[in-house]
Amino acid sequence: MKTTRIRTVLEMIKFEHSVFALPFALTGALLAARATHQPPRGWPSVRQIFWIIVAMVAARSAAMTMNRIADLRYDRENPRTKQRALATGALTLQFAWFFTLAAVTAFLLAAWQLNSLALKLAPLAIAILFFYSFTKRFTNWSHLFLGFALGISPAAAWIAITGGLDWRMLILCAAVTLWVGGFDVLYACQDVDYDQHAGLFSVPKKFGIANALVIARGMHIGVIALLAWLAFSLGLPWPAWAGIAVVASLLAYEHSLVKADDLSKLDAAFFTVNGYISMLFLLFWGAAAAVWRV
Repeated sequence: MKTTRIRTVLEMIKFEHSVFALPFALTGALLAARATHQPPRGWPSVRQIFWIIVAMVAARSAAMTMNRIADLRYDRENPRTKQRALATGALTLQFAWFFTLAAVTAFLLAAWQLNSLALKLAPLAIAILFFYSFTKRFTNWSHLFLGFALGISPAAAWIAITGGLDWRMLILCAAVTLWVGGFDVLYACQDVDYDQHAGLFSVPKKFGIANALVIARGMHIGVIALLAWLAFSLGLPWPAWAGIAVVASLLAYEHSLVKADDLSKLDAAFFTVNGYISMLFLLFWGAAAAVWRV
């Protein structure tokens, strides 16, 4: 019974999707330690990595649960989402609020364990994460708010390592914002009919699916441009550029899977390809950090 409850909770927060943001946070941590020569020998400590992971998982768990709480009425009405745990009653609203509070507490604890600036900024980070859940009610560009909610992770990791922030991390934040925003535009194409019925806002609803695919493509071209700018500004070695080429190839493949008149492969584009993108980005940029002469 307990195993079933745990599985239901993990499904509610889409725990497996932590792979989307966590590698970018870890990349930010690696670059921060190497650039500032943080001990040990220019690498993050095991303790720092542990608390960064705790902070990322806790913050994301809180944000996802708040999203489900805020969207409960819509989840019950939408044919695509009506089997979610809160919508079916598999988990209660009271439990969801308790879980959110527990996740926020874990996030604040992790921030406290990292450094004073991380703790001071932690409430702002939670506010940003929670605010996203309400944006689809008043703007077509909620996708970018979601992107920004995940996009702050590299900057947060830099702060966690150094206690300060290098402006160049904002380039990586912008890249992650466009990356997530772009694939969320693709994902939202599934809900155009429901969004019209419910009075919700999205890029596909506003501009149509065909134009939404073009907009998502433009966002992802922006990702590549921003990553190139960051690699150049930091003077990163060749593995970083190889990683950019891999990301560009996978994004091109992702867009090849989705057509305006055929969204049947959207799940593959959303889950599998984007998971590979984030993990391979960490692999290549981690290698670049290892051989980087700062």
